[in-house]
Amino acid sequence: MRKVIGIGETVLDIVFKNSQPQAAVPGGSTFNSMISLGRCGIPSAFLSEVGADKVGEMIKEFMSSNGVTPDHVNSLPQKTPLSLAFLDEKNDADYIFYRDASEEHPDFTYPEVTAGDIVLFGSFYALNPAVRPVVKRFLEYAREQGAIVYYDVNFRPSHVKDLGNIGNALWENFDFADVVRGSHEDFRTLFGIEDAFVVFEEKISSRCGNFICTYGADPLKVFDRTGLEREYPVAPVETVSTIGAGDSFNAGFIFGLVKLSITREMLTCGLPVEVWDDLISYAQSFSACCCQSPLNYITPEFAAALSIF
Repeated sequence: MRKVIGIGETVLDIVFKNSQPQAAVPGGSTFNSMISLGRCGIPSAFLSEVGADKVGEMIKEFMSSNGVTPDHVNSLPQKTPLSLAFLDEKNDADYIFYRDASEEHPDFTYPEVTAGDIVLFGSFYALNPAVRPVVKRFLEYAREQGAIVYYDVNFRPSHVKDLGNIGNALWENFDFADVVRGSHEDFRTLFGIEDAFVVFEEKISSRCGNFICTYGADPLKVFDRTGLEREYPVAPVETVSTIGAGDSFNAGFIFGLVKLSITREMLTCGLPVEVWDDLISYAQSFSACCCQSPLNYITPEFAAALSIF
């Protein structure tokens, strides 16, 4: 079976509601997606870093128990980062991050990547100058091997101050990607543009041919280089927490790529509308499941009801 390889940050999420802690769970944007995919039975590997501490060991054990190999997670001589997430009345989160500064980020040992495998990366981790060299080397290797590359922009306003330090990394990430997914808030922060069509035409289409722009509870939009323009409404759900909603969307879309045997060549040539419909349906169902859970991923019960074959 094809495998999915993620690369990104790992943190321990401590979730607060009404000033009281509600849960402490392993997290990180790509990490959350990989846990959902591992629960679906898709061979999954994750490249990341944790501290050489009890929290780091707990996180690696959690990965193993959810079908994600921790063999490519580096243990560094520092504390595992913490993320404090404060849920508001709509169960949306504001974050405070705590991490030790580290001067060294050793390269990863890579799993073998073959044509048809899928690589997921994104967030500020994909732009951070401290880890950019190791991220870029892996992405170059993955593209050389013919993997499908999915880029989740996920650029938070707290990193606006860092825009002057990322060099060409954002544009390189668009070049690496076969699919780019971001929210209107990401592009408002990065470019001062919220119109998805303008973002695709002016910033992405010359570099990546497939673009998904989400608008929270409002309809999302899909574009590709063949001229496809499609809008998908978002069904209302009773949310417990929106932490991990976008990450689960990514996992559902990638689940669909595997389930429907989508190849990189098919993505390059342009997918039929009905295939986009199926992919977005999977993505939205994963996201809705996550929103109705206090955790950052799809539930084991939801995953058990799926069939990858």
